[in-house]
Amino acid sequence: MGITKQKTIKIVVTGANGQLGKCIQDIAVQYSDYDFHFKSSKELDITSKSQINSLFTQEKFGYCINCAAYTAVDKAESDQENAFLVNAEAVRYLAEACKAQNTILIHISTDFVFDGSKTTPYSEEDVPNPINVYGASKLKGEQYVQQLLKKYFIIRTSWVYSEYGHNFVKTMLRLGKESKEISVVNDQIGSPTYAGDLAGIIMKVVDSKESSYGLFHYSYEGEISWFDFATSIFEIKRMNVKVKPIPSEAFPTLAKRPRFSVMDKSKITQALNLKIPYWRDSLEKGIFIINN
Repeated sequence: MGITKQKTIKIVVTGANGQLGKCIQDIAVQYSDYDFHFKSSKELDITSKSQINSLFTQEKFGYCINCAAYTAVDKAESDQENAFLVNAEAVRYLAEACKAQNTILIHISTDFVFDGSKTTPYSEEDVPNPINVYGASKLKGEQYVQQLLKKYFIIRTSWVYSEYGHNFVKTMLRLGKESKEISVVNDQIGSPTYAGDLAGIIMKVVDSKESSYGLFHYSYEGEISWFDFATSIFEIKRMNVKVKPIPSEAFPTLAKRPRFSVMDKSKITQALNLKIPYWRDSLEKGIFIINN
């Protein structure tokens, strides 16, 4: 009679149908020792404290990976209540449930907590100063986690793209088929992140049983503008599209964006013994995955 190996650690992943949630689902098969519970917004409304408490009491999770977020940056300016409900209050509910059940929380945040006034990469010690509602709501969520928990990882990331959902790479590939000339801002500087790689980093945190809790930054190495990003996408795809650089003032948006949001990743590279790839190398692999 065969003996079934007991899966000891349960992991709940919120926002399971988003870019990052989908990418974690893709690699979950590589981590058979864990019992994953993927929860979409329909399956778990994180803005419902009672739903969260009921689930956490019932299941006793070892880890909660919170990928759920209100990410419509411009819409948040006129929808402040919902942005703060999802990105802050719901995070508080999760943190409280994690504290009650001794669950380790891995929470995903953003480079938009910074105002962009620096010209050198932001470290985890730099003081946040968001300039839009989205950034302010994400910062409030971070603060709740830090106030309520000792066992947590907050991972700030930036310019996320993947084969799933809506993102800059997919938008450029679509526009490139529709037009031979595209205007893209060239005065907002950051660094992109493929959600599949971020999913791998999160599972490395879990699998390594890392206990250096706290705040970490993760994106690719290098710094680029959205114009550089778009140009590289078309070069890699060998699409004959002219990309015209324009200033942010020529492309007004409801929400202000930081002019510079490159993050220093040295803390996470040391904690997990990582070698973070250069953004262009990973973009080539990411575009291949998106097209297959």
